[in-house]
Amino acid sequence: MILVILYVVLGLIALALLIAAVLPGKYLVEKTIVIKRPAAEVYNKVADLNYYKAWNPWAKMEPDAQTAITGSPMHVGHKYYWNGKKVGEGSLTVRSATPGKAINFDLVFLKPFKSAADDAWDFTDTADGTKVVWRNRGTFPFPVARLMGPSITKQLNGQFEEGLRNLKEMCEQ
Repeated sequence: MILVILYVVLGLIALALLIAAVLPGKYLVEKTIVIKRPAAEVYNKVADLNYYKAWNPWAKMEPDAQTAITGSPMHVGHKYYWNGKKVGEGSLTVRSATPGKAINFDLVFLKPFKSAADDAWDFTDTADGTKVVWRNRGTFPFPVARLMGPSITKQLNGQFEEGLRNLKEMCEQ
């Protein structure tokens, strides 16, 4: 009986590892919205991390999380740090910036698990306002994150849509 249980457990572990091996090891989430304001104005609300709590869904999820902002707004090295029970611990740091056009961040998570991602934004003036594209790409470490990957990606898609709606509402007020 014990051997049967052991074989079943080992079989389930092997199955989980096999499934993790065929699931994607990388992800890309990309969402777009049009905001009825000039590109430079919308860019400033994203590139200046002092506005982060006003529109970002994770900052809104735990407004009492410990936070710190360092560096010059909209410049390389400008950084937002957070630490909370719901949102974990991590930071978002400006890696490169083209004023009014694009900004790229290094996103680092320390807790509940260590990971890193590239967070990129593009702002394009259109006849209707500004087309904003927010994309995030990273990896799913083997095996646990890969198994959770489809669920994580689904959550991220919803949170990016919420964040862009929040940003639109803040900018268009």
